[in-house]
Amino acid sequence: MASRLVLQPMRLSSCRLPSCSGMPRFTSPALQKCSYSSKPAPARPLFPHRNNNAKLELQTSLVRYATNKAESPEVKYGSFIDKFPATARPYLYLTRIDKPIGTWLLFWPCTWGIGMAAFSTGMPLGEMAAMTALFGTGAVIMRGAGCTINDMWDVDFDKKVERTKTRPIASGAISRQKAMVFLGAQLAGGLAVLLQMNPYTILFCFGSMPLVILYPFMKRITYWPQLVLGLAFNWGALAGWSAVAGGIDWAVTLPLYAAGVSWTLVYDTVYGHQDKRDDVIAGVKSTSLLFGDRTKAVLSGFSASTIGLLCLSGYMNSQGLPFYMTVVGAGSAHLIWQLKSVDINSPPTCWKIFKSNTWFGAIIFGAIMADIAYNRFVSSDE
Repeated sequence: MASRLVLQPMRLSSCRLPSCSGMPRFTSPALQKCSYSSKPAPARPLFPHRNNNAKLELQTSLVRYATNKAESPEVKYGSFIDKFPATARPYLYLTRIDKPIGTWLLFWPCTWGIGMAAFSTGMPLGEMAAMTALFGTGAVIMRGAGCTINDMWDVDFDKKVERTKTRPIASGAISRQKAMVFLGAQLAGGLAVLLQMNPYTILFCFGSMPLVILYPFMKRITYWPQLVLGLAFNWGALAGWSAVAGGIDWAVTLPLYAAGVSWTLVYDTVYGHQDKRDDVIAGVKSTSLLFGDRTKAVLSGFSASTIGLLCLSGYMNSQGLPFYMTVVGAGSAHLIWQLKSVDINSPPTCWKIFKSNTWFGAIIFGAIMADIAYNRFVSSDE
């Protein structure tokens, strides 16, 4: 009876047969190809039809994405903006809403025009207050739009300046495409405010847009970009008058407008001294660099012209004694204090003096309101 070979069943591990030294040697060519070894078999590729390098790159990308997502710090702006949702913060920061000084500097010339027109026409105080609130809303919106336009123009410069390199467009928090969409929404809001005014004022206000758009470009080609800024920022003095009177009395409003432009040259030159070292490296021009060590002497001249032009505008509008006393007294005193206190080589001091200009704007508006009150409630009783 022929003997039979009995094979015992074995457990397979990792799809390989374990070493079996006691088993007979097979002569079948097919079976001879089978390797019996205790060494672990190499891992089979999960996707054999794909290139191994491509798989490695995919795995690396996934790990990098997960790591960045986990370790990416939350952006903090150090103001009330941090209380808003994370997606909204860069846009609020873009508008500089946490630094309202720019809005005030845009708003005050509007109140000058409104106030002097109300003095001239006898506009009721309630209507004057409503008009002032309307211009205040417009100032908030359009100042934000101006910042968006400025940052879109200056993205390459802002990356080179220490104070501005964290701005949303320069830092990459907002793309230029998203900034353009946001600008469209801002301009739509400004238009909604503008449409509340008379047709003359609506058409007239469109004249300021070329100045707003061109201002950031001017610092590339001239040392007088502050002059263009002044022409744009004080357009509200003309628009405020036309919104009340339905037209413009150029004999009154041109000196008022020129006074605002001269005032802008004062405060924005001080402002520019904060960045003058970085501006030289970046190739940005400004009156701060142009005037240099002569800044205080030159700004003394612009300060004097500001007061003189305000007085000329008041004279053409038949303003009374309260107006002149406040402008010449308090207004002059404030400008003198600025020039004596500013250290053009100290950025914190420049920022402090720059911000103080909101009080100068308020002083001039206060002068106009004091004259209105005197004219309507005091002199009328006499």
